[in-house]
Amino acid sequence: MAKSSPLADALNLTEKSTSAPEPAAEPVFELTNTDLFYEGRRIIQDLSLRIERGERVALVGQSGSGKSTLLKHLRSLTPAQAAWCPQHSGLVPMLSGYHNIFMGGLERHSGFYNLCNLLKPFAQPKAEIQRLADQLEIGQVLLNSVDRLSGGQQQRVAIGRALYQQRSIFLGDEPVSALDDFQADKLLSLVTHKHDTLVLALHDTDQALKVCTRIIGLKRGRVVLDAPSGQVSPQQLHELYR
Repeated sequence: MAKSSPLADALNLTEKSTSAPEPAAEPVFELTNTDLFYEGRRIIQDLSLRIERGERVALVGQSGSGKSTLLKHLRSLTPAQAAWCPQHSGLVPMLSGYHNIFMGGLERHSGFYNLCNLLKPFAQPKAEIQRLADQLEIGQVLLNSVDRLSGGQQQRVAIGRALYQQRSIFLGDEPVSALDDFQADKLLSLVTHKHDTLVLALHDTDQALKVCTRIIGLKRGRVVLDAPSGQVSPQQLHELYR
């Protein structure tokens, strides 16, 4: 085997020493030894958690394990960056699907603009929301009042409102629970395409494994599982619900 020369060794050493280090991943959420409360009752205790930009995170666990409480806290940390799709949609029943979706963009306009758009929709937001509604497969019922829509259609309107916020992070609390698996997969694919970072509370563990790159399991107010989705077994997920 040929021996390297001192000069070559020196050059190799210099090359290694001057190479730029890998940039640290950017955290969008970081909690250390944090307790979270709901109505004065501690729901999650001693939570340390770091979520980096670009991650797709699923929160899984029984009802009451703290998923919704954690999502609401994450939203409070980045209110200007995170689109929010709550479990209880809070849609305005007597307004149309169009106006409910438009509410996601209220902060981008003045109060006067928003009032005028309520009375007679402007061309630009109307076209934007129609395109979005077509993607959500509610384009034909967009101008119907929400109280005339089915539960699945209302959930699509709520997702549309969150998407129309046009933010880089999506926080969803059971955002597709009223849809069948096929339709849910299509909508989650749309949500994933439009956001670089997702944190979703999902009751369907198969869905969580398909859509998300990381699984965080909560049980009795503690994180008991935190791993890449490819390393999570069905047995581990089963244990969360025992």
